[in-house]
Amino acid sequence: MTTTETPGLARFNTLEESAARAALHEVCASSAWGSALLVHRPYATTDALFAASDAAMAELTADDLAEAMAGHPPIGRPTPGDPTSAREQRGMAGASEELKAEMLALNLDYQDRFGHVFLICATGLTAEQMRDAVKARSGHSPEQEREIVRTELGKINRIRLTRLAQEATV
Repeated sequence: MTTTETPGLARFNTLEESAARAALHEVCASSAWGSALLVHRPYATTDALFAASDAAMAELTADDLAEAMAGHPPIGRPTPGDPTSAREQRGMAGASEELKAEMLALNLDYQDRFGHVFLICATGLTAEQMRDAVKARSGHSPEQEREIVRTELGKINRIRLTRLAQEATV
C-alpha cells in the first residue's frame, strides 16, 4: 500500500483544474468519473486516489459507462498514434491474421448485441485470451455485461491512474 504522496501524484494534485480534468480524461472518458475525482483533490496517497476512482466507478450510470466506453478502441484496432491503446492491446500485436480477422468479427457481433465496444482490461492478456473472453461474454444479458464492463473499466482506470501517479509529468 502506498502511504505517501508520489511525485507524480503531487504534480496531479497541484495542476490547474482544466489540466487535471484533461489528465483524468486520458484515464477515463467519463466526465462524471473525472468530476468525482476532481472533487476529492488533493490525494495523500495513490490508495486514496484508487478508492475515489472505485467509488466514482460504482456510481456511474449506464450513460456514463457508455461515455467511458466511447473512449476505448475495439480490441485489435488500437487508436493510431496512441501509445496507451497500443500498450494495453499488446497481446493482439503478434496474433495471426486469421485470429485478428476472427477478433474483428467477434467484436462486431458483440457491438451489434450490446451497442458498445467489447471492453476488457487487455493488459497482460494474449490474443487467444481476449478472443475467448469475447466469446464467453457474448452470451451474457445486457445487465450482466454492463456490470462486467464496469469492473473491467475499473481495472483499466487503476492501471492508468498508477501511471499518472508515477509519471514525472502529467
